[in-house]
Amino acid sequence: MSKRKFRPSASFWEAARIAVDSLNKSKLRSFLTLLGIILATTTLIAVMSFVNGMNVYISTKLSDMGSDGFRVVKIAFIGNWDPKKFLEMQRRNPQLKSDEYEFVRKNATMLKDLGMESWKSATISFGGQSMQSVDLNGITANMPSLKNIDVGTGRAITESEVKRHAPVAFIGNDVSQHFFEGRDPIGRTIEVDGVPYEVVGVAKPQGSVFGQSQDKFVAVPIYSFFKTYGATHNELAFVAKAIDPQHLEEAEDEVRMLLRAYRHLKPADDDTFTIFASDTFAQAWHNLTGAIAAMAIGIVSVFLVVGGIVIMNIMLAVVTERTHEIGIRKSLGARRSDILNQFLVESAVLAAAGGVIGVIIAYLLTVLVRTVTPLPMEMPLGAVILGVGLSATVGLFFGIYPARQASKLDPIVALQSGEV
Repeated sequence: MSKRKFRPSASFWEAARIAVDSLNKSKLRSFLTLLGIILATTTLIAVMSFVNGMNVYISTKLSDMGSDGFRVVKIAFIGNWDPKKFLEMQRRNPQLKSDEYEFVRKNATMLKDLGMESWKSATISFGGQSMQSVDLNGITANMPSLKNIDVGTGRAITESEVKRHAPVAFIGNDVSQHFFEGRDPIGRTIEVDGVPYEVVGVAKPQGSVFGQSQDKFVAVPIYSFFKTYGATHNELAFVAKAIDPQHLEEAEDEVRMLLRAYRHLKPADDDTFTIFASDTFAQAWHNLTGAIAAMAIGIVSVFLVVGGIVIMNIMLAVVTERTHEIGIRKSLGARRSDILNQFLVESAVLAAAGGVIGVIIAYLLTVLVRTVTPLPMEMPLGAVILGVGLSATVGLFFGIYPARQASKLDPIVALQSGEV
């Protein structure tokens, strides 16, 4: 059996090699040693991947209003859910009306544009086929541009068609593919809950949000919608854009003042409607991610402490196993700092290996969740760096005590412990 050649001090790479050899010699023990670190890193990166993916979703999907847009609705809960407050608002807040829309549109000075929409679920039919649970939207002509919906083929609904209650429809890509795959839908007549509408345009595909397709819709002129379903029995919302992002708050305040005046609300009365903008979504999401992060930090901290304690115990056992080697190094002139650094590097590399394994597991988990569920997950590079770096730091911290014990060994006593 070949003898190990000892040098007074071990370089970083030699210490790293020794740590890797230790991992290879006892894979099961190494896995159990690193289990806490692996779980901590996996949890940390998985949570960061989810939050990062959701941030992209919020900015690109859920918030279609842009930095200068906002909505006015009867009730909206974006923050903390309060059932009592909801019931109170449900009783107190009346539905928005088209008369209020016209009043705001004519008197607002801080708005670049203002649209109105109503919605319900409908059954669409064509050529003996039908499609259930389609989102039917009654809209003003400017709604596609207000909601950043682009025209794929044909055209959007015009202002004159809205005013004269024209039976025309602007449909989503899913509806077009269901009824007209391989055919031109423009000019064809579909039935919406039995009422005929001529298709004038198809929207460009928008994808999905949380697995819910954004292309399964039919939009018709708002007053055609009212003619069929009534103006008071369905939800109504106003979609507005301020003159520029810098005047968003002023525009919201102006619309609030106009609606309060139209409804004859007193200064002490609460609003009987809700106004929210993109930053409302962002604030609600930040509150949610703060709670998620706090929970994740608690879980990760427990895993890291447990993993660190296990690593410390294993390193203490390694020091005992290699007492003779330490004695030889010291007898050849190794300083306490050389022994200390060697075992610190080994501990850090050991923990970093657990971090790398955690990164791999988190990546596979991210791909799996993104593939089989509607949850968006996107692993950021910063999460990988943080996960591995944090693991190595834990290894360094919990390796200090074993390394100090090794560095304080008396060389004569260590040599007498026997052959390695």
